[in-house]
Amino acid sequence: MLTVLGFVMIATFLVLIMMKKMSPMGALVLIPALFCVLVGKGAHLGDYVIDGVGDLAPTAAMLMFAIIYFGVMIDVGLFDPIVRLILRFCKADPMRVVVGTALLAAIVSLDGDGSTTFMITVSAMVPLYRRLKMSLVVMTGVAAMANGVMNTLPWGGPTARAAAALKVDASDIFVPMIPALAVGLLFVFVLAYALGVRERRRLGLLTLDGTPAEESEQVLVGAGAGKAGAGKAGAGKKGGSKAAAHAPATATGGSGGGTDAEVAENTQATGSTGSTEDGTDDEFQGLDPHRPTLRPKLYWFNAALTLGLLTMMVMETMPIPVLFLLGAAIALTVNFPHMDDQKARVAAHAENVVNVSGMVFAAAVFTGVLTGTGMVEHMARWLVDGVPDGMGPHMAIVTGVLSIPLTYFMSNDGFYFGIVPILAEAGAAHGVSTLEIARASLVGQALHMSSPLVPAVYVLVGMAKVEFGDHTRFTVKWAALTSLVVLASGLVFGII
Repeated sequence: MLTVLGFVMIATFLVLIMMKKMSPMGALVLIPALFCVLVGKGAHLGDYVIDGVGDLAPTAAMLMFAIIYFGVMIDVGLFDPIVRLILRFCKADPMRVVVGTALLAAIVSLDGDGSTTFMITVSAMVPLYRRLKMSLVVMTGVAAMANGVMNTLPWGGPTARAAAALKVDASDIFVPMIPALAVGLLFVFVLAYALGVRERRRLGLLTLDGTPAEESEQVLVGAGAGKAGAGKAGAGKKGGSKAAAHAPATATGGSGGGTDAEVAENTQATGSTGSTEDGTDDEFQGLDPHRPTLRPKLYWFNAALTLGLLTMMVMETMPIPVLFLLGAAIALTVNFPHMDDQKARVAAHAENVVNVSGMVFAAAVFTGVLTGTGMVEHMARWLVDGVPDGMGPHMAIVTGVLSIPLTYFMSNDGFYFGIVPILAEAGAAHGVSTLEIARASLVGQALHMSSPLVPAVYVLVGMAKVEFGDHTRFTVKWAALTSLVVLASGLVFGII
């Protein structure tokens, strides 16, 4: 009974948010509350919610101060060189923009924290997507998949959990998996290329303000006055480069194909251009090289502070929420010594903080009810018990396949500490090594990063202003395919 109700609850949640009948926050709270009553444990709902909130409170605190910290770093210009480098590569070509998104997300994922990756990637790329009227669900999907594959790094979480649960060395799990994970990441880049080509066909060949490609590139990276493109766009005006930077994108190659349905879907996902009363494109302000929050004299201090923060995070010197709390306080105090300026910076990022933190606490209701009522345990055991006896010698493959849905519907803690040991025991009875089971358990991470139970995904869709249902509908199929590619590669290389 609990097994059936658990699957029905999850299916109800996914259907309602993908059909946009409920907001994710409302669905995360009301649907599990209803099912808690249906299983006859409504009297314990408060206890389940408090337990869930207690488990996720450190994560919510970490996200709150991480958003403030990286928001301040973006304000002061720490990531401007990375943005300029990526944009030089992207120019105004939708295909390059999507590939650049995957590349940036993969590079930033080296810090092992999904929230950090999504904050930097979205802040760098979303102005360009909106400027070129590209689909933002393509951006969120590609970023989530790239981060999902990279999330298997030993300090990213899943590998460490698998090692702890099965009492093996993390390096023995991860190092042999590198070829399969590399193929998975390569597949993400190939997929990004294909999606980028589709966007290029839909939008045509793009430039900014009708200028040649070389001049458009200079405008995109925030070239100062006196550059050729800036001068043409702003002739006779003071600060011509800024005027050029806010000129609308134009298509020189026609519509380039794409059905009406595709155009409508992408237009809806892209959102508004954010024009202000004076005609400027407010969404592109993140790359304004003249914004007043820049602190060029403090660049190396901010770089050292960020590097030190990430190093201590990887070395686990202190809990991550504490590190970001201290980092945000230092960043605000040093870069904006005046109280009014500090308040303005916090207020500027308050919307993201409230949206993400609120979603995390709403997810605590969902996870609290799933765990407290025993639904998740019954669901997992039903799946494991459903494995035919004849599949015993192939338990590594079974583990890899099961990791795709289970890590989507469960937290990593629940999967690695609750399910993987059971799978390992079943495999050991048929001569399958524990290390093979551990490696196979990493397969589903590409899909896991888009799970509604992963707080970081709310950072991604919240900052990009993409509906969670749109992101889910677009990403799930590609992320599941990426996970299957990793599994197939592991089999070909003899790793699993």
